[in-house]
Amino acid sequence: MTPVNRRIVLAARPHGEPNASHFRLEEGRMPVPKAGEVLLANRYLSLDPYMRGRMSAAKSYAEPVAIGDTMVGATVSEVVASNHPDHPVGETVVGFGGWQDFAVSDGRGLRRLDPAAAPVTTALGVLGMPGMTAYTGLLNIGRPQAGETVVVAAATGPVGSLVGQIARRKGAREVGIAGGPEKCAYLTDTLGFDAAVDHRAEDFPDALAAACPGGIDVYFENVGGAVFDAVLPLLNDFARIPVCGLVSGYNATELPPGPDRMPLLMRSILSKRLHLQGFIVWDFAAQEQDFLTEVGTWLREGAIVHREDIVDGLENAPEAFAGLLKGRNFGKLIVRIA
Repeated sequence: MTPVNRRIVLAARPHGEPNASHFRLEEGRMPVPKAGEVLLANRYLSLDPYMRGRMSAAKSYAEPVAIGDTMVGATVSEVVASNHPDHPVGETVVGFGGWQDFAVSDGRGLRRLDPAAAPVTTALGVLGMPGMTAYTGLLNIGRPQAGETVVVAAATGPVGSLVGQIARRKGAREVGIAGGPEKCAYLTDTLGFDAAVDHRAEDFPDALAAACPGGIDVYFENVGGAVFDAVLPLLNDFARIPVCGLVSGYNATELPPGPDRMPLLMRSILSKRLHLQGFIVWDFAAQEQDFLTEVGTWLREGAIVHREDIVDGLENAPEAFAGLLKGRNFGKLIVRIA
């Protein structure tokens, strides 16, 4: 009997928040690898905010997922059949198998993993795309210096948590923004941030100002919206702002209500000589090995801390993803497929 391949496809494009109606679980035959291909059994699936953009037909840096196609996503997988000389059966790899049980690959984009060197799930988080996003965005655009104040939004997530820890290694003072007392306590008590501020608190702007008495030199943007509104007046001259994500607006169906903030932003950019730069992690693809070597060493030495939030069952991926966009996860969100 041919094994069944379950996959979750995009059933409809969301207008606003995604829900169960925008996904569909399908079952079909397990794919068969051709010459030069491997069959991957996907074990773990990464859920990341960028996937919301791929559900939209709007023009962006990557092609949207077509209606009826398997949702995209990074996976840790086992090679279970191989017609490829470089990838034997039994090898563990990280690649982009998507939201499904099995996938076929021609080997491009696969990276071998050594389960003895680090837990394989780290290839989806601290030693994967999120970790590299933190590393390259902070060091290339933020360029933190000793004694400066670095503020990062969504600071308990896989990107933000590493941003703060790298900033500390550079001698900077790190302030994390997170949602709720539990996450804020984790920032200071476990990750060693100098200060943590709850963006859900009524006095958030005042609390952020109190945590940054000397202003902000680097702001790592993951959220946008009201968080950026509180950050903007605190930015010092020549502050650097790596813009990694704007998750607060990913489900928006219209522009935010007035007043028009653009004149204030542009005046601040001019008068404070701000450096504000958006980036996609693969803009710095040439630095991948440097990232893996340096952060991998820190991880093995216990010099950095990471946290994972694992959900069991491929069928639960849509609900977990919707929660991710609302900040319900605590750490790197991963689906254990099987």
